This record gives sequence, structure tokens and C-alpha cells, in this order.
Amino acid sequence: MDFSYSPDQREIREAILQHCARFDDDYWLSRDRDGTFPHDFYASLADAGWLGIAMPEVYGGSGLGITEAAIMMQAIAESGGGMSAASGVHMNIFGLQPVVLFGTEDQKARAIPRIVSGEDKTCFAVTEPNTGLNTTALKTRATRTEGGYLVNGEKMWISTAQVASKCLLLARTTPIDEVKRKTDGLSLFYTDFDRAKIEVRKIAKMGRHAIDSNMLFITDWFIPEEDRIGAEGEGFRIILHGLNPERVLLAAEAVGLGRVAIQKAAKYATERIVFDRPIGQNQGIQHPLAKCWAQLEAANLMMLKAADLFDKGEDCGIEANAAKYLAGEFGFEACHTAMLSMGGMGYAAEYHVERYVRESLIPRTAPVSPHMILNFLAEKVLGLPKSY
Repeated sequence: MDFSYSPDQREIREAILQHCARFDDDYWLSRDRDGTFPHDFYASLADAGWLGIAMPEVYGGSGLGITEAAIMMQAIAESGGGMSAASGVHMNIFGLQPVVLFGTEDQKARAIPRIVSGEDKTCFAVTEPNTGLNTTALKTRATRTEGGYLVNGEKMWISTAQVASKCLLLARTTPIDEVKRKTDGLSLFYTDFDRAKIEVRKIAKMGRHAIDSNMLFITDWFIPEEDRIGAEGEGFRIILHGLNPERVLLAAEAVGLGRVAIQKAAKYATERIVFDRPIGQNQGIQHPLAKCWAQLEAANLMMLKAADLFDKGEDCGIEANAAKYLAGEFGFEACHTAMLSMGGMGYAAEYHVERYVRESLIPRTAPVSPHMILNFLAEKVLGLPKSY
């Protein structure tokens, strides 16, 4: 049992931190204020070849595992870019895993190189206004027509839809009252994002302003049959293969965000003099920050365990969900504690920690709430009756 990084993994971490140093705190504060997508940051990672870290080598990727991808995404968040930086490239890193696993050779050749190169930005359209986490109840319909499907419906909380050229879409192809199991009849598509048929409305929100969140109103959007991923009606089972790595990456990002907040607070506590002594000399400041450090490192170990299991091809559902829960909770606590430790300056935008607090609520809440994770763990680990 080895908890240390390999030389290559250490090199990935250091290279990413060095790369991200070009985009300092003021850059991310500006993106938070003007609410514009970090196109130059995105392009820099694409030009350096980082967007393909977990994609197959045959399509231009590096062919590495979710462990290396998590190390990369954690370093991006920890650099000070937080969730704005991580979310800007998150879909490129592992979002097309369903295409890698279930796409045809033609589909993979068309899709993956353009994601690796950064030519395409994609969004993931699953959630809807009235279904929440009850994915099998999706109402967006993809109806068979000549040569493909016509899609009608609504989607909600869709990130990067303002800038996306592609979309990974889950829609119902068979009405739920006509299937044997409610998980049947959903199909997955990877296709062009047709703005002539999709009205995109930006949602005003608390944080991560650089990365847009949106409602989609879809009317007669034609998707050719060759853009369906896997068999018709198998979409729900296909997307399950991407859920665990997504939780691993979000856990890594939450830990990175918590780490940079604690680093900022510790530096401030060393420099801030009150009553002729640095406030960091007081145990009332030391203990909460030290506690948060310990919690983040524990969450990080669970994240690495889940990533290692995934890369070995073993079941990691319990560990991935536990990692996402721990990192989400402890990442938020670290950011909040950092703000409290800095007093009024923790609430000031120029010190950046208030931005981290707002962004820490994202991995704590999405894409699955802590309550649903505890439901899952209670059932799968403790053998308690299913509650949902």
C-alpha cells in the first residue's frame, strides 16, 4: 500500500501548478467580476496538450488514468483558479468517457481529437427543471424521424452552454409507460449544439461566474442517427460509467480549493499583527485551520483510493461517492474557516477567499447532493432499506 505519488505523477502536479501560475489571483477575480469564460486559460491548456490527459493515445490523448486526471484537476483548483478554472476544462478531461467506451470507431475519430485539441467545447445536458436527480423521469423526448431524431424539451443547470459547440445529451426515446424498467428507453447522443433550435438562457447565480449555467429550451432539434452513442434505449446504463470518475474529479477539485483557502488564511495569520503578535500565534486561529488541513488530507486519500480502484477496473462506487461527500463537506469547511480566520478581510474580494467560499458550494451540492450520497452509502455499505 503506497500513498505517495510516482515521479510522473509528481511531475504532472508541478507542471500544472507552474502552468497555472501564469493566471494569477487577479486574473480569476477579473473573470469572476466580468463573468466571461476563461478562453485564454482554456486555450493554454489545450496548446500544452493537457486536455487529453485521460483520452486514448490513438486519438491524440496521453492515455493516462483517472488518478493522473484527478492530480491535474486538483492542482488547477489549488492554483487559485478554483472551480472557475476546473469547470472550464472539466468536460474535456473525462466527460467523453461514454463515447470512448461505447462509441463507434467513426464517432471516436470525429469527437475525441477535437476535444483533446480544444477545438470543441462541449456541455452535458441531462438535468431538467422538474426531475432533479430522478434521471429516469426525464421528459425531454427524442422522437424517431427520417435519418435520426427530433428533440423537444427543457434542460436546466447546463454548464458552458453559452460557449459550447457540442453537446452530450440524454433524452427519452421510448415513453416511460412503454418500457419494462424505468431505466430503459433513454438514449445518449453526442452532437452539434444547434443554436437555431436551442434557446439558451443564462442563470444568475452565487459563484463561479466565469462558467455559465443555463436553461435550455429545445424545439425540433434534429440529431442524425449516427450521433447516437450506443444502442437506442441504453443511455442510462451508458452514462453510469461516467458517474464515478466524475465524482473522483470533483472530490479532487474540492480538496484543491480547500487547500488554497487554508494556504491564504495561514499566510494572512502569519502577517496580521494584533495586540503586538501575529494572530496565527493564537490557538483559536491555529486549531481550526489545522483541523481543516487534516480533514482535507483524509478526503484526498479516499479520492486517491477511488481513483486507483477505477484505474484497476474494479468497482469504486462506494469509494467515489464517499470521496465526493468528504471532499465537498471538508472543502466548504476549509473555505469558510479561512474566511473566518481572516476576519473582515476574509469577506473582501481582493483577498480572494470569499470567492472560494462561494465556489466551494458547487462540489458540495452538485452533481449529487450530500444527502443522496448518504442515502447511497446507507444502502450499499450498511444494508439499510433504499430510501428513494
